[in-house]
Amino acid sequence: MTFKRLAALAGAGVLALGMAACSSTGGAPEGSEGGSGGGTVDTPRKTVAMITHEVPGDSFWDLVRKGAEAAAQKDNIELRYSNDPEAPNQANLVQSAIDSGVDGIAVTLAKPDAMRAAVERANAAGIPVVAFNAGMDSWEAMGVKEYFGQDGFIAGQGVGERLQSEGSAKALCVIHEQGHVDLEARCAGVRDTFPAAEILNVNGKDMPSVEATITAKLQQDPSIDYIVALGAPFALTAVQSAQNAGSTAKIGTFDTNAALVDAIEGGDVQWAVDQQPYLQGYLAVDSLWLYLTNGNVMGGGAPVLTGPAFIDASNIDAVAEYARGGTR
Repeated sequence: MTFKRLAALAGAGVLALGMAACSSTGGAPEGSEGGSGGGTVDTPRKTVAMITHEVPGDSFWDLVRKGAEAAAQKDNIELRYSNDPEAPNQANLVQSAIDSGVDGIAVTLAKPDAMRAAVERANAAGIPVVAFNAGMDSWEAMGVKEYFGQDGFIAGQGVGERLQSEGSAKALCVIHEQGHVDLEARCAGVRDTFPAAEILNVNGKDMPSVEATITAKLQQDPSIDYIVALGAPFALTAVQSAQNAGSTAKIGTFDTNAALVDAIEGGDVQWAVDQQPYLQGYLAVDSLWLYLTNGNVMGGGAPVLTGPAFIDASNIDAVAEYARGGTR
């Protein structure tokens, strides 16, 4: 199995890009080393709102935000980042951005039906909207100009094929936010190519509950030999759950962070599916600058894929430095 083959079937391409910088309004962070490089553009100052479904404490969004801030620094953009895990509140944040007169909006569409009206109001106000990370199947119908992310279903299919190749008999796919369209697409993809996968819903806002729920499931069903987490913090929690339950189940996951790199190097986690969150944040902001200043639209009406790709012991050295630097 290769993700390239699966993605080709969907007729999509993959972009790769590496940058580094961080600040809450698009400038360089205090005490940061290096930077995004290349200076800044001389186009007029623009304001972009980025609104996500981030759950506080999920390190994935630190990477998204760093990418967005690097692009904002380069593009002379004031970046206004806000987040709420509840879709109605996220829609209210979009409305607040509209009311404040921002020049562009970048938004995640984890629960697209709840976001539809807010996106329509932004379009009616003449504010361009791009989407990233979640909403692969909804963005175009909602009038969103561009989409950046991975195809969750294709990524899940690749995981299912890997489970087969590793000889797994039964896997557990752990969804940490019920109703999140991309997370559900990932597990659906896993089950498409590996039917012996069971879905377990947990409360991702309560990590002790996540640990207890996975532990109880492993104790209840010793035949589970693989746990597929959908985020790095949940994979690390699954490692603890397996230990608690006395289970020998292996752990794979979607997404990375510095601690997960250590876990792959140490053998506690077998692999991670990388969708390049830093790149998603970077492209979302940079694409709005390109549209606002030059009328450019990326993708030709198709999503711009930032993944997926496997990271495991065979190639972890290629990304470890960047992960520990907070950009992978």
